[in-house]
Amino acid sequence: MNRASLFVPLGVFLLIVGIGYAGFRLNDPHELPSALLGKPFPEFRASLLDDPGRMIDRGALVGEPVLVNVWATWCPTCKAEHDELLRIGAETGIRIVGVNYKDDRGKALDWLVRYGNPYDFVIEDRDGSLGVELGVYGAPETFLLDAAGTIVYKRVGDINPRIWRDELGPLVAGLLGASEDG
Repeated sequence: MNRASLFVPLGVFLLIVGIGYAGFRLNDPHELPSALLGKPFPEFRASLLDDPGRMIDRGALVGEPVLVNVWATWCPTCKAEHDELLRIGAETGIRIVGVNYKDDRGKALDWLVRYGNPYDFVIEDRDGSLGVELGVYGAPETFLLDAAGTIVYKRVGDINPRIWRDELGPLVAGLLGASEDG
């Protein structure tokens, strides 16, 4: 066995590491593409978290811009973004609708009492069927809809002050301005 053959495994290893590194850097995991961008929010019929006898559908999400936030009590990142959602709702006036995803109703209601409720209403998605229609990977995920109910933005991960300032806030301001002009 010659000396050069000793370096072959090292070269192969470095090549694999290099390809892996480049592959992981190609895409921001928070910018996962959504087939729903530019399309209407899916049709659905689901109960409200705080009033399970009352059903709601897509029609409740049209008429003005709305943020639809998928969250759950089992999601630590949802807790991390919760104060930002409270601030956004208080400062901007945009409607925020929650989708409580694969969660326990009692725990979710307790959460909203304990931490505050930024939502105009919360859709219960206990079995995850609405999440499947939305292509949800997990919680939190947030969708911005225009007044017609078309999805114009999707965020996988938390909405934090930087994301609000650099990405979502300008889009919301534009939509709210457009809805006031129209």
